[in-house]
Amino acid sequence: MTILYELGRNLYVNLTNRCPCRCAFCIRQKSKGVGTGDDLWLEHEPNFDEIIRAFEEKELSSYDAVVFCGYGEPLERIDLVVAACKYLKEKDPDCKIRINTNGLSDLIHGFPTAYLLKDLVDAVSISLNAPDAAAYNRLCHPTFGEKAFDAMLRFAQDCKRLLPEAVLSVVDCIPAEELNACRAVAQEVGLALRVRTYAE
Repeated sequence: MTILYELGRNLYVNLTNRCPCRCAFCIRQKSKGVGTGDDLWLEHEPNFDEIIRAFEEKELSSYDAVVFCGYGEPLERIDLVVAACKYLKEKDPDCKIRINTNGLSDLIHGFPTAYLLKDLVDAVSISLNAPDAAAYNRLCHPTFGEKAFDAMLRFAQDCKRLLPEAVLSVVDCIPAEELNACRAVAQEVGLALRVRTYAE
């Protein structure tokens, strides 16, 4: 079972395969793994002790960042993310922590969640992927329906206010006019937009 895997100079944390979205471009529909994680489909969701044992086998200082991003939405398990972040910061206060998320944590848990990450997470990357709710629903198929897009943007703005760095991201496989519209959305909410390369 792959809990940790490497991609570039970062160490990635694979906590769950659960996700409230079914994005048309999601890599997990095409491949079992990425980076050194040959198979990111979990036999079971790892508990805190399993995650800590996995971390103890790694030299954290050799990575640019620890990134919570696997074959599911990491904030499905936000309590475990928070506990793991506390462990990492206690072990190495200089450890850089990033979360790659679809930004739907507030809907998943039923309350505003960004404040739980304050003073623990250095950066968060939130998947924008579309310029409006209708396009987002067509592309990402969120289980929460039309309210998902606005909830994602609210979460992003909370992260901007509470965390050192928050960015929106979009995959470069969407039409150019939608990509330009996404830039306008990001500008409107005051966040940078990162364009990710679509992995075939």
